[in-house]
Amino acid sequence: MKLSEIKKQLITLENVAFILPNGSPVPEHFHVTEVGLITKNFIDCGGTVRKETVVNFQLWDANDFEHRLKPKKLLNIIELSEKVLGIEEAEIEVEYQAETIGKYDLGFNGKEFLLLNKQTACLAEDQCGIPTEKKKLKLSEIASATNNCTPGGGCC
Repeated sequence: MKLSEIKKQLITLENVAFILPNGSPVPEHFHVTEVGLITKNFIDCGGTVRKETVVNFQLWDANDFEHRLKPKKLLNIIELSEKVLGIEEAEIEVEYQAETIGKYDLGFNGKEFLLLNKQTACLAEDQCGIPTEKKKLKLSEIASATNNCTPGGGCC
């Protein structure tokens, strides 16, 4: 989800809720402790220099069980971050504490924001030696495709 999309959704909501990938909610007393801009400069395994930029939201829940972040307050935090940090349109990445700090993509189901599992991937598969997926054949298909011998034909 891009920054403009969450801003559009926040205008329509009465409450802000986040759902973890396993379907359980982030506790409703969570805080958004950071809205920032993260730029990652790196070289992939194929030697290509790359640059990725995301808007980062950090969610945190403490023992202040009466806390509730309202959509207007989150929108104000986002707009201040845009102004002060010069944040422009980018994908949102959400950090949330589990066993360690988890990083998630962000989705929306019409009512709640969804924390979506992120996956690693090779960005240079053609140079990294990753085999292309091979077509699966039945053993009987391989035999008939490669073996044109007939019994008594002298080719075996």
